[in-house]
Amino acid sequence: QVQVVESGGGLVQPGGSLRLSCKASGSIFSIYDMAWYRQTPGQKRDMVAYITSDGLSYYAPFAKGRFTISRDNAKNTEYLQMNSLKPEDTGVYYCNADVAGTPHGPSHTYWGQGTQVTVSS
Repeated sequence: QVQVVESGGGLVQPGGSLRLSCKASGSIFSIYDMAWYRQTPGQKRDMVAYITSDGLSYYAPFAKGRFTISRDNAKNTEYLQMNSLKPEDTGVYYCNADVAGTPHGPSHTYWGQGTQVTVSS
């Protein structure tokens, strides 16, 4: 079994910064793509950014230039550095990880429970 746990959310003023972390643990042979999603009030869950095992990254238009995704493969952890935060960034941020448990087995996507980010003065 694999567990994925986010941390780092909280209350921040507009223009401020937060760094989210997401650690995967358990029966892990390899982690492929890792990603961050968010669900803002009244909206569906949208992808914020993803990063491949080789470090290639993609950002949603609203995140480009303000957010930076990164990962530490040795720690099975990904990060989301969020700068210049706006009130509309308020929501629950979720991470996921595409994990293979064995060398030749299939991979599965595991989700964390989410961490609340509130941007307000």
